Amino acid sequence: MQYNNIISLSPRLKQVVPSATLALSQKARELKAQGHNVLALTAGEPDLPPAEHILEATRQAATDGRTRYTAVTGIQELREAICADIKSRDGLHYELNELIVSSGAKQALYNAMQALLGPGDEVVITAPYWVSYPDMVRLAGGEPVIVTTSEADGFILKPDQLAAVITDKTKAIILNSPSNPTGACYSARQLKALSAVLKQHPNIVIIADDIYRRLTYGEEGAPSLLTIAPEFQSRTLVVDGCSKTYAMTGYRIGWTLGPRNIISAMSRIQGQSTSCAAAPSQYAALAAVTGDQAWVDDMRKTFDLRRKYVVGRLRSMPGIECFEPKGAFYVFPNMSGLKGRTSRDGIPLADATALTAHFLHEHHLVMVPGKPFGAPDNFRISFACSMDTLVASMDRMQSAIEKLV
Repeated sequence: MQYNNIISLSPRLKQVVPSATLALSQKARELKAQGHNVLALTAGEPDLPPAEHILEATRQAATDGRTRYTAVTGIQELREAICADIKSRDGLHYELNELIVSSGAKQALYNAMQALLGPGDEVVITAPYWVSYPDMVRLAGGEPVIVTTSEADGFILKPDQLAAVITDKTKAIILNSPSNPTGACYSARQLKALSAVLKQHPNIVIIADDIYRRLTYGEEGAPSLLTIAPEFQSRTLVVDGCSKTYAMTGYRIGWTLGPRNIISAMSRIQGQSTSCAAAPSQYAALAAVTGDQAWVDDMRKTFDLRRKYVVGRLRSMPGIECFEPKGAFYVFPNMSGLKGRTSRDGIPLADATALTAHFLHEHHLVMVPGKPFGAPDNFRISFACSMDTLVASMDRMQSAIEKLV
């Protein structure tokens, strides 16, 4: 097919880069198709199947003909279940018109940016960050304000850092706890300290990306900001969904709870884009939210065993430092100790991009470099895969490092 090179594309595309995680997952699939023994630690999704009662609800929804459009904001039964769930877990009360169900938490966040931001509005984002946050802000006409956190501080935003970047253009702040990619979680004390700063700026919207909040390791977990500062409910968007908690990434079900004027605006945007989330997926999500939650805890325990194994192996490797994640299913090791080393073909390892490229091309080991997350000396490893894969990957990685010159 011949293409018309005269046709121009939207200038906003210049502000957007392809997802690094999705691109590397695709590269891994291509290498496997070519017959290579590829070990990929890139996927941001559980490797376990959904619980049987969720699968049965999926089948039943199709059998019962629940395959048509729903209300833009989602079926009433699911919205009632979500409101009941957050009331039970966090003591927070929401009306049905303060909730919208979307095609994944990703669409929920995208809709929120479109509803909130205008030209020049600033959104505070902590680095390391999920790769899509800055681009979502830019696509809505806003400006991401990146605040770099340090591993020494547990990848946690400090109150003085937040206070220093707030201006009269600051429209929102994104808090992701547990974090993708670091697995860091804010404690109640740390949230209280941040809330003291935010109380001085009542016009700032808080976007709580809670998609990993049920997957934590340790007694404290990841407390909700709204349990620390309930007065913020009138200006907070809580984004969550089924993808990580219930291993339902392909179902594409997420939701947002928040002030009804913002939810109404998001509904108008969604009504002109996807109309509604897929009906069978909504009924499956209803089964997930209202069904037996013991399966979630079993998955979390499985992830915890993998987490401990991977952290231990990484910390034993020369030149690698590894922060211990408190949630999600990622580790985010630092390779600064390998700078100055070279591969056997003479390629210098200047940062994690060079290191992960070496792992990929020479050892068919796929990991995500940290630069797209705002941390060029780190790389992300997902432990949402089998223990056999993790053992083989750590063995291959250690061998690759030992062969560096």
